[in-house]
Amino acid sequence: MRTLIRISAAAGLLALSGLAISPLLAQDGPPPQPGVQRMGPGGPGGPGGPGFGPGQRGPMGLLGELGRGFRELNLTDEQRQQMRGVVESHQAEFAEIGERLRAARQGMDALITADTVDEAAIRAKSADIAAVEADAAVLRARLHQEVFALLTPEQQAKAKELRAQAEQRRQERAERFQERRQRRQKPQQQ
Repeated sequence: MRTLIRISAAAGLLALSGLAISPLLAQDGPPPQPGVQRMGPGGPGGPGGPGFGPGQRGPMGLLGELGRGFRELNLTDEQRQQMRGVVESHQAEFAEIGERLRAARQGMDALITADTVDEAAIRAKSADIAAVEADAAVLRARLHQEVFALLTPEQQAKAKELRAQAEQRRQERAERFQERRQRRQKPQQQ
């Protein structure tokens, strides 16, 4: 349970990080400057570097499949600039929600690992976490809407197509996972 909370906290903080989208918007941007550390798939410095791991580069990133499919949308330089502006305009909100979520999850961890179980306090803290997560979801939806509005109708159609393809892949992975799980359970049941 404790590990699940830690994983959720890490994922939540990464989900709220406005920095996670910046490399996706870079596309064919300027080359990295010496001494400037970039966020790579493993956090600062690239793979294996410190950080939370893939997180928002996953299928449900800050902008869902729209985030992953930027390269396939053939964005103009102007669109990339506008999108950077949209993301930057929300960075303070993401940071504030991230801090609220971190604090709420730390409070939950303290309640769970306390010497005595205070069910009412745990339920209240769960409600606090849910409220912060709802605020984060609303902010992500606003960000997605603002960025989606910057796309041409053709790009919007392509983004929807990418989203449908990703959903199909997720479904196929879930089915394969379920099949593997069932195969592992059969020998144990015999």
